[in-house]
Parts: sequence; C-alpha cells; structure tokens
Amino acid sequence: MDISVLLFCSLVWYLCLGELEFQSPCLNNFFFSCSRVILPISVEEYQVGQLYSVAEASKNETGGGEGVEVLKNEPYEKDGEKGQYTHKIYHLQSKVPSFVRMLAPSSALNIHEKAWNAYPYCRTGMYNYTLWMDNFLIKIETWHKPDMGRQENVHGLDAETWKKVDVVYIDIADRSQVEPKDYKPEEDPCKFKSAKTGRGPLGPDWKKELPNKKDCPHMCAYKLVTVKFKWWGLQNKVENFIQKQEKRLFTNFHRQLFCWIDKWIELNMDDIRRMEEETRRELDEVSQKKYHTLPNLLHLYKTCSL
Repeated sequence: MDISVLLFCSLVWYLCLGELEFQSPCLNNFFFSCSRVILPISVEEYQVGQLYSVAEASKNETGGGEGVEVLKNEPYEKDGEKGQYTHKIYHLQSKVPSFVRMLAPSSALNIHEKAWNAYPYCRTGMYNYTLWMDNFLIKIETWHKPDMGRQENVHGLDAETWKKVDVVYIDIADRSQVEPKDYKPEEDPCKFKSAKTGRGPLGPDWKKELPNKKDCPHMCAYKLVTVKFKWWGLQNKVENFIQKQEKRLFTNFHRQLFCWIDKWIELNMDDIRRMEEETRRELDEVSQKKYHTLPNLLHLYKTCSL
C-alpha cells in the first residue's frame, strides 16, 4: 500500500483514539517536511527496487474484502512533463477502529489517490471528500537524485515556504530510528550483505565512506510531505503525529528495500510489470473469494501501486 495511504490510516486511528474534539474549520494551515533518504543504490536501480517492494507489500494488504478501485491509469503529458497518471480509490474499512466503521458513512473511509509518476520525479495526493471535504490533504513529492542529500530546496519552493520546511534525515542503518515493534533482523542493513552486489553490511560510518566507493553507487530520495489541515486546535498535534509517522514509514520501507536487493537487482521494468500483473491477479482472487462469502460487500479489484 502507498505510504501516503498508510499515513492517512495512522492519522484516522490517532484522531479517533485520542482525546480530541473537532471544531469548526478556521485558518488554512499547511505543514511541510522534507525527508532525505540516502541509499547505496543508483537512481536507475531504485526505480525497479521501489516498484518491486511496493508489489510485494501489496500482497499483505488483502484484508476485509475491500480493495482498490482504479479509475484512471494512463500516460500524461503536461508542461513538458511526461509520465503515468493514476486515480485510485482506496477502501479502508478494515484499517480503522471498528467503532469508526459503525459510526462513519462508508464513503468517509474511501480515500482518493491521484498520482503523477514521471520518474525520477513523482508526486501523490491523498484526499477524502466526505470526512474532511477540502480541509485535509496529504501530498508527497519525491525527487530521486544521484547525490548524498546535500541539495537544498530541490523542489523549488519559494523562499517563504522553504523557511517553513522541517528537514528530516533518515539513516536506514541507524537502529535508534527503528521502533522496537518494527525491527526485523532479516531487514537490518547493519547485518545484511548482498550476495549479488556485495553491498552491506552498513557500518556506523557508511554514509561518510559511500562517496569514495567506486564499486557502489549512491542516491538520495528527497521526499517533501505537505499536510493541509484546517481544524482549529488540532494543527500542532496533527503536525507532530504526521512527522513521526512519516519518518517511521519511510525508514521501514527503505530498510526493507535495501535488504531485498538480491530479489530485485537483476529484474528489469518488463519483469516488474509482469510481477505487478501477477500480484493484481492474486489479490483479485482473494477479493472474489471474499465476495462470494460476504455478498453484502462490494467486489473491488485490487492492484499494487504503480
């Protein structure tokens, strides 16, 4: 499942279980955060590795009989930018507390995702038109650059906005950045050594040593997260929560991606597309089985993120 969707699910849990009261929307509030994730792989390798990891993770997102509706999946070209545009609706009934499912209309748990993938630049926006109307938005914009994360304002924000951006550095080899409940020894870059590339394990000074390694590429994923939240009295709490969750999700995903490198390093984009189609069929079969046993549920096609 897309990281932006996981952020939304986490936020719903937080708002529902916390001692918070919604009040009338007031001032327009935006929160900006830029995570920088340095990796011992190339920008070209990352494109395959990311899609592989997303497809694998999608196989675990089969709960509840709901799934993903793909409204659009088509090439786009605008202002000199070319890529793939997708518009999906995530049905998240199984991802939120049961009492929320009882109280909220089903449409409140349907999240619209619009994504423009023009790799090495990608952007994704998450919306819910029932629960928060236009008062809430999560947007993730990513630039993948062949550097060590030292570029400032790669997203070209105006000076006033850039001042508001909180820069977060993520080290995939730093165990202290991983919550105990998330830790998996087989997905620890400090212990993993790639049999096919010879990369790893990553030591405490791996980022300092990486630029001097001629046999190992490097890159940085600059992830700008924009959160729009217009509910009075909740801005600071929501900002702090989103920042914590985004760092956790970005850290876990990229630790996993690196430790899976032997599974995807020899694949090409044709292999990835075939894998995505196989994953879609597997998830569709799960949906069909649940549809027959639970006829009151909508039968929705499942697909992995592009």
